[in-house]
Amino acid sequence: MNCACITHIIDSRPRDGRRRWTTLECLVVWLSIIICSGNAQAQHKIEIDLEHVRGHVYAAHGPGGTIGVSIGEDGVYLIDDQFKPVTPKLKDAIAEITDKPIRFVINTHWHGDHTGANQDYGTTGTLIVAHDNVRVRMSSEQFLRHIDVRVPPSPVVALPVATFSNELSLHFNGDEARAIHTPNAHTDGDSIIVFRSANIIHMGDVYFSSMYPFVDVSSGGHVDGVLNAVSMALENADEDTRFIAGHGPVTGRKELLRYLEDARKLRDWVAGQIDQGANLEDVTAADSDAPVNPELGGFPGESDAAGFARGVYISLTGKWE
Repeated sequence: MNCACITHIIDSRPRDGRRRWTTLECLVVWLSIIICSGNAQAQHKIEIDLEHVRGHVYAAHGPGGTIGVSIGEDGVYLIDDQFKPVTPKLKDAIAEITDKPIRFVINTHWHGDHTGANQDYGTTGTLIVAHDNVRVRMSSEQFLRHIDVRVPPSPVVALPVATFSNELSLHFNGDEARAIHTPNAHTDGDSIIVFRSANIIHMGDVYFSSMYPFVDVSSGGHVDGVLNAVSMALENADEDTRFIAGHGPVTGRKELLRYLEDARKLRDWVAGQIDQGANLEDVTAADSDAPVNPELGGFPGESDAAGFARGVYISLTGKWE
C-alpha cells in the first residue's frame, strides 16, 4: 500500500457528493493516511460535505466516519474528527458559518477514521472527550485481526483528556448532548450521542445506514452489543428523531428499525447454523439461504452481509476460522 491508494480512491469518486464513502474505501484511506499523512496531494483532493441536519447540528461527510458538528452561541464542538488531512477542509466549512472556536471533540470510539485528527485539536487546546476504553486502546498498539493490521499507539496529545465510564452530559449551545456508553458493541468503547433539544442521535459505528454492521471483535465488539446499542438509541428517540450514522446518510426512525430488523434476522440465522454444526465457511458461503437484504449487500465476497455474518460467527463462537 502506498500514497497512490488514497489519491486513486478520491479521484475516482463522483463529484456530486451524493455517494457516501464505503467501509472498504474508508479502511484503505485510513491506512494510506497512516503511511503517508503528510502527502500534500492527498490532502488537496479530500472534500467535506457539511449537511445541516436540524437546529444547531450538522453532519460532515468525508473519507472517514461521519462527523457531528454543533455550532451555536457558545462555540463549536465535534463528534469525531476523521483524519488529519480533513482538518483544514472541515475548519474552512465551519468558518463559512461561524468564527467561533472548536472547543470540544467527543470520540464515539477509537478507530482512526473517527479519531485520526485528534492530534490537530489536542495540540491547539481543544478538549477531547471519550469513553474510558477509547483512551486505553489509543494508548497502546492495537491489532485489527480481521485485516491483519497493527495500529501503533496515538501520540499523547491525541488522547482523550476527559473520559467517562457510563454517561456524560455536555451542556452547550442551548442543548444537552448526552454521551451514553453502549457496552461491547462495534468495539468496547462505543458511545451514542443524544441531542435532547435538537432531537438528533449521533450513532457512531453502531449504525451503518447503507450497509450491515461491522463488529470489531478484536476490539471487544460483539454482535449482541450492536443490537442492544441500536435498541438503546431507539428507546431515546421518537418518530421525529434524526439519526447520524457512523457511515452512510442521515436517516429517520423507520430506516433504523429496518437496519435493526435486518441485522437481527441475519444474526439469528447464523446462530441457528452454528447450532447445526456450521463453520465460518458455511455461514459465509455464496449458496447459503441467509436472509439477506440485497439493498445492504449480499453474499459472498467482500460484501457487508458476508462480513457481518463473519462477525456474528466470531462473536458467538470465539472462533476466527
